[in-house]
Amino acid sequence: MTTTVVIPEHFLVTHEQFEQLALANRDLKLERTRDGELIIMPPTGEETERKNAEISGQLYVWNKQAQLGLAFNSSAAFILPNGAERSPDASWVKKFRWSALTVEQQQSVIPLCPDFVIELKSKGDSLKDLQDKMNEYIDNGAQLGWLIVPDTKTIYIYQKDGAVEVFQNLVKVSVDTLLPGFELDLTDIFD
Repeated sequence: MTTTVVIPEHFLVTHEQFEQLALANRDLKLERTRDGELIIMPPTGEETERKNAEISGQLYVWNKQAQLGLAFNSSAAFILPNGAERSPDASWVKKFRWSALTVEQQQSVIPLCPDFVIELKSKGDSLKDLQDKMNEYIDNGAQLGWLIVPDTKTIYIYQKDGAVEVFQNLVKVSVDTLLPGFELDLTDIFD
């Protein structure tokens, strides 16, 4: 049985309502803006999901060896300091920050901004919306963010000081200061 959900424009939900909606609709990818607007993201398709898995997989493998924090895929949700509830395509949190959370906080929507986030633009995404989202992560404490745009082979690197660098046609990207030794191979993501 299929059910259609119609959401009124600028529909606002509280954090508690968002959690209830997310639990009742585990197959949907939901986010909530800082103002309480509900965002339902459509399925991205096989190509984007494959690329998301590649990104999350590389981050996970590096983290498993480095043991410096915890790596997450797009299923993890975070409550940012501004109240927005976001689910980056891939993210990473320093171990000491994760350990400071209670078990209850670790098992729910995580009440912090990741230290590192990656967003992958799919064909249906607005570049401007993703750029705004990346700035929101940085404004809320992320130290580094990568916005990857496969169709133009572009990567936007967001720094904690607000600087944004743009690169095209890279084969690999790395940052040794925050994630020592992590190098994302972009070959399968840009093909």
